[in-house]
Amino acid sequence: MTGPTPPARDEAAVARFVERFALVLTDAGWPRMPSRIFASLLASDDGTRTAADLATHLQISPAAVSGGVRYLTDIGLATKERSPGARRDHYRVRDDLWFESLMRREQQISRWVQSVKEGIQAVGPTTPAGHRLELTRDFFEFLQSELPTLLANWQRPSPP
Repeated sequence: MTGPTPPARDEAAVARFVERFALVLTDAGWPRMPSRIFASLLASDDGTRTAADLATHLQISPAAVSGGVRYLTDIGLATKERSPGARRDHYRVRDDLWFESLMRREQQISRWVQSVKEGIQAVGPTTPAGHRLELTRDFFEFLQSELPTLLANWQRPSPP
């Protein structure tokens, strides 16, 4: 006996999701093209697309794809891969990309803490700016102390 047939993929609904999620990312400060490309990669079944696939699905130019994937690879949210003997690069998002991104964020938070400490000394700890910077440092130090526990508690979801 076989299980129920999974529902067919609704490409029009997928395209609407990609555009809506890209707008959410853009509202959060991401550039528009990388947002669209990232959402498209997330919505692909295997998390991968070629530059030509991205250009076709998103109806954008190859130059827009190039710039968008460069941004995503630079910030570590996508990788460029090529199978042996293949002529085309594939761009991929990993299933655990958010976990990996937060792991890298720990190092960045350490740099923020150090930089804010220097700022406190520069403006003076008893000034209003010094107080604001101390609150900022306290928050970053809180994140720094809690993030390892949060990441350790994360249970990776089982593959579908």
